[in-house]
Amino acid sequence: MKRVVIRVIGDDTVEIDGGCRRGRVFIPESELGRITGWVLKPEGLCRDDACVLVPGRAVLGPDGWIDVASLGAAVGQPVAVEATAGLAVIGHAATERAESLASLIAPDVRLPTVAGSSAGVYDFTGSKRLVVSFASWCGCRYDLPAWQKLQDRFGDKNFCVLAVAVDESVEAVQPWVDEAKATYPVLIDADRRFVDAYGIRNVPTVVWIDEDDRIVRPNSPEFGDDQFIEFHGRPSGPHLEALQRWIVDGEKPYASDAGVRADQFMPDDDQQLARTEYRLAVELWRLGEKSLAERHFVRAGELAPYDFTIRRGSMPLRGQDPFGEPFFELYREWEAVGRPYYTEPAEKQ
Repeated sequence: MKRVVIRVIGDDTVEIDGGCRRGRVFIPESELGRITGWVLKPEGLCRDDACVLVPGRAVLGPDGWIDVASLGAAVGQPVAVEATAGLAVIGHAATERAESLASLIAPDVRLPTVAGSSAGVYDFTGSKRLVVSFASWCGCRYDLPAWQKLQDRFGDKNFCVLAVAVDESVEAVQPWVDEAKATYPVLIDADRRFVDAYGIRNVPTVVWIDEDDRIVRPNSPEFGDDQFIEFHGRPSGPHLEALQRWIVDGEKPYASDAGVRADQFMPDDDQQLARTEYRLAVELWRLGEKSLAERHFVRAGELAPYDFTIRRGSMPLRGQDPFGEPFFELYREWEAVGRPYYTEPAEKQ
């Protein structure tokens, strides 16, 4: 085994003396708990109150070492590795993400802002929140002024807008924020942590979060105005009217939590592995390993072919025009299979 410094990327990033062999990445068994939270015990791999039976120690790697991919397979977490760069990414299982979303408790993901600070949805507990995911590589960047109008109109009614840019850098987003004269927080989700936690697959996506940090209207594609309605065909009026009734009159969009859950679009195993492959590709791209990154960008797109945050979101990094033919090719594919998206918001249930 070749001894190398391994960077393991999960909720945190850890660098450790590890090893590589035949395209696989290994970490010392003695560091397993510190890096992953899992501990190997006689009854199996355990974390908190959960234990997973392991048929035999050898399935995890040679004595004293843990193969990161084998660990993921054993505990049901998606893993992506690039041994030549000493990188491993451990993602979140689909069951874990689905359980979190089904709880309707809004995940608290703290991210850097364009203003140079950091923010998360829990900073605004006690207020109704419209959380809008957008990107510089999407026409929805032109909606930022419309969301500012909402902030101006309802900001004194215990309401606020938060925008989350699914982008690599502040520089990519800043011109659109400046043009909108946005006073609401604009967060940068370079590592797709918010996207992963909320199950976002395209932009724009809006989520309504109430005063108690609960999701009361799940992911939905909504626009701030109708300037591009001839392209996307989705009028802004119904959503904006419902939003006003919620803010001003307290009218809930669903009569029960069951209705909210029925309209959630839960991740599956391929989706979560795609996110993990994408995270690895971005890290390789940042390291200048463009050819290695491309392989993982492609793999992520194969696993989640209609996730625009992956396929269109990777275009600027790969030297492709997200408003050109690569996008329209993706759009035609998407239309040909019936425009899969989030569940359409149902009538009040």
